[in-house]
Amino acid sequence: MRRKDRQVTNRSKIQEIIASCDCCRLGIQDNAGIYVVPMSFGYESLQGVDTFYFHSANTGRKIDLLRQNPRVGFEMDTHYQLKTAATPCGYSAQFQSIIGTGTVSFLEDIMEKRQALSIIMRHYTEKFDWEFSEERLQSVCVFRLTADTLSCKEHK
Repeated sequence: MRRKDRQVTNRSKIQEIIASCDCCRLGIQDNAGIYVVPMSFGYESLQGVDTFYFHSANTGRKIDLLRQNPRVGFEMDTHYQLKTAATPCGYSAQFQSIIGTGTVSFLEDIMEKRQALSIIMRHYTEKFDWEFSEERLQSVCVFRLTADTLSCKEHK
């Protein structure tokens, strides 16, 4: 990271920033370039391993590409606010952001899917004890992204 003065390294602060994000954008490799997909997500950190969970239909471009190459980049940001100035070059922005890379794996076990979907729902509702029908658990595609790099930046 070039701007070390904006780097956030405190784990609690990083988790707080992730919790305040509404969308995680996945950058997936395609033969034509990079395919970026905004997604709802859930997050947990266990023993220092940052893990993100996503749900999707079982078919489509995103799923096809992830099955071909599970290596992805990701980005999320929050608290964006434009800072105005008298001149164009004086403009700036306040923000917090997370950027990283990792590997996607698909969850097939019903209990793992249930747990992952509960983590996603907890992210948006702060409620964890959701019920999911067996039919829904069978029909939804659930995958996890295990981050191997993650950096956090904040500009106030």
